[in-house]
Amino acid sequence: MIRSMTGFGRSEASNDDYKIAVEMKSVNHRYLDLGIKMPKKFNAFEGELRSLLKQQIQRGKVDLYITCETFSDRSVSLNYNEALAREYMDILSRMSSQFAIENDVKVSALSRYPEVITAEQGEEDEEELWKLLKEAVLGALAAFVKQRETEGAHLKDDLLGKLDSMGVWVEEIEARSPQILKEYRAKLEDKVKELLSGSGIDENRIAAEVALYADKICVDEETVRLKSHIGAVRTALLSGGAVGRKLDFIAQEMNREANTILSKSNDIEISETAIELKTAVEKVREQIQNIE
Repeated sequence: MIRSMTGFGRSEASNDDYKIAVEMKSVNHRYLDLGIKMPKKFNAFEGELRSLLKQQIQRGKVDLYITCETFSDRSVSLNYNEALAREYMDILSRMSSQFAIENDVKVSALSRYPEVITAEQGEEDEEELWKLLKEAVLGALAAFVKQRETEGAHLKDDLLGKLDSMGVWVEEIEARSPQILKEYRAKLEDKVKELLSGSGIDENRIAAEVALYADKICVDEETVRLKSHIGAVRTALLSGGAVGRKLDFIAQEMNREANTILSKSNDIEISETAIELKTAVEKVREQIQNIE
């Protein structure tokens, strides 16, 4: 299945202790570029997250945003350093005696002294945390991939329609080319007759001139290659998968052939058709840039 490189997905997972929300979005990029923004407590899972995403995503600049809300206070505990508090009080008592001033330190003040009361982060249940995180990421990833596939299906249908039009224009160029030679020969013969005032025409010379002209304007190779490229793009689109890079290369070749046909042409009909063809190729190239 063809996928677009733009997409968005969001999901949440929660239990009694945590609520994890995951959002992911992507835009076009030549390769896969993963950017992950998450709380520090999830840093240990970054490698597993990247592996999980790479199983479903081949190309694109993907940004993943993870937020976590904690419901339980079990992860934080307060510690009272009795020995340090006693030492503070001993020093304050000595200072009171030494300087003959009142020792007016209260419990509320003592509790704010450095390291007397500290908040300590408890150990997280990593297995439970990863299970919940994975659930949220997989949910967002499923929505993300689905949107990419939906947009990819629209891209495929539109591209196939453009390829059909391009095929018709290539056939028109092929059909018109022999007529150009016939018209050129007729004009050449008429001009020679006019110049020679009814004298005999050298058929060999005429044939040689026509052959030189034919070689100059011949686009047979270009039309054959264009047909082959159109067929290759259609096959890749129908086969599906991550074919964006391949299609981008073929589209460059198609553009080269269309430019050559346009540069060789000195016939109005072929020129107009070649312009339509080149315009279509450029549109195809632009849309292919969004295919994974």
